[in-house]
Amino acid sequence: MNLRRDVFQAIADPTRRAILLLVASQSMTAGAIAANFDTARPTVSKHVQILTECQLLEQEQNGREIYYHLNANKLKEIADFIEPFRKMWDDRFNTLEAVMKNYQAGK
Repeated sequence: MNLRRDVFQAIADPTRRAILLLVASQSMTAGAIAANFDTARPTVSKHVQILTECQLLEQEQNGREIYYHLNANKLKEIADFIEPFRKMWDDRFNTLEAVMKNYQAGK
């Protein structure tokens, strides 16, 4: 059964974010990913499965091994969603900085 998972629920988990950071630089097998964690391999495999179901990771078979790598298009969707919020907070902090500079100049 191929469940469609919410990408934001997937990245809410710190272990899954750590997995994404691991495979950002190179494709890795599930075993290689699991070797970086102090949890049971089936637990890490479940995290990898969730990331694959929400399309943040893609699988590529190479002989008997399955390698996982980032899906840059899906990550861009997340970044595009977050960008307006980042811009809004940038604008607010810039405004606050200007107010503070004016306040300090008035002293």
